[in-house]
Amino acid sequence: MSLSKRICAAAAGMLLAAGAAQAGVPHVQADRLAHDLTPMGAERAGNGDGSIPAWDGGLSGIPANVSWRPGTGHYPDPYADDKVLATVTAGSATEHEAFLTPGQRAMLAAYPGYKMNVYPSRRSCALPEAVYEAVRENAVRGSLGGNGDTLTGVLRGLPFPIPSSANEIVWNHNLRYRGHKVSRIFVSAAPTREGVFTPIKVRDDLVFDYAAPQVSSIKELGNTSFRYLQETISPARRAGQLLLVHETFDPALGERRSWQYTTGRTDSAPRVQRTSAINYDTPQIYSDAMSTADSFDVFSGPLDRFDWTVTGRGERYIAYNSYELSSPKHKYADIIKPGHLNQDLVRYEKHRVWVVDATLKPTQRHVYSRRTAYFDEDGYNMVAGELYDSRGGLWRVQEAHMIQYYDVPTCFNASDVVYDLAEGRYVVQNLKNEDGGIDFNASHLNDMMFVPEELRRRITRR
Repeated sequence: MSLSKRICAAAAGMLLAAGAAQAGVPHVQADRLAHDLTPMGAERAGNGDGSIPAWDGGLSGIPANVSWRPGTGHYPDPYADDKVLATVTAGSATEHEAFLTPGQRAMLAAYPGYKMNVYPSRRSCALPEAVYEAVRENAVRGSLGGNGDTLTGVLRGLPFPIPSSANEIVWNHNLRYRGHKVSRIFVSAAPTREGVFTPIKVRDDLVFDYAAPQVSSIKELGNTSFRYLQETISPARRAGQLLLVHETFDPALGERRSWQYTTGRTDSAPRVQRTSAINYDTPQIYSDAMSTADSFDVFSGPLDRFDWTVTGRGERYIAYNSYELSSPKHKYADIIKPGHLNQDLVRYEKHRVWVVDATLKPTQRHVYSRRTAYFDEDGYNMVAGELYDSRGGLWRVQEAHMIQYYDVPTCFNASDVVYDLAEGRYVVQNLKNEDGGIDFNASHLNDMMFVPEELRRRITRR
């Protein structure tokens, strides 16, 4: 049975019962990762009409047609000569109906100037060979138990390259390979309806413990998948704010651990505070309350408040190989426009995606009653989403802008945006055009930088 048929059968009710352990696939299935499936579990073949090509290995090194220097933090576009195949507007949406998400259709209807430029599809996603080896081991050894939150037998790469449930697909996104030690400076902005914005510039450092080369078992990680440290650089009224997060695998063993320091306190003893507010549906920092904590990285955190179901797999237009949007030749003011991003800079391609619905459990609380997520088959990145309010109405639309970081190599979102249809506004995260970009060789990061005492040290140094 093909992968697509098998996952649809699972979605139709053949999934293992909640609470039962879901074991890895037999070796004969894992062998497909070297044959008809890519090392990440996608179909190697293209589609029937050739609009999606076969995967040929992706960009696993620096392309010959770009001039790229290590340490620059920005990635020149290897597909700059590609021409637009079609432009989707409100007037032409019906011609492209099969490839549009409900969120994209809503954006086309809401904003007369909104459009989507569709380019040739390039399956650029690639990962290091060592990660591919780990993925294959995960395929046969990995299991998911408890309520879909207990992971065993996986490490370093996608835990479930041949998934048998929606939870496994979401875990693939949460634990996808993004390097080991990473540092970056980026800007977030939440413009008014008129397009006026104040850029919030932050530096963040990440250690993806799950990807650590020296770790031999997930048990060694102590229920920590990554550690995250953020410091606000500007504007002045926010400068110096600090956030530290230790992300967990299993909420039953302990919730996400976080600490923060906020400037502007009126007392004379500034304090680093342990907080549980950086989780689930609390407003995301710097989003002007238009995005939630679990929408960071499009989705992150525990899966336990929703019931997740695979509803299909199909071809959609998604923002892919968005090098132009990330280019340092464009200023933030060139990108951030009233109502939506400058759509002339966003590149869309047709790709196969998994479609997963999440419905809020009756016993749980969240501002979203339902969410739909789209995961690119080549890297399991969540590339788009719809978020629904308590009455079931479409409230917000998510979009991630994927690029292949060809020197690492790895593929994930260079930036992402949440459009609030009710407010007529949006928040965009992770823009780096006017700043130093991203450093995948942040070897200076060490364990002592990711403890609450580090926040206190930074405060006292000022």
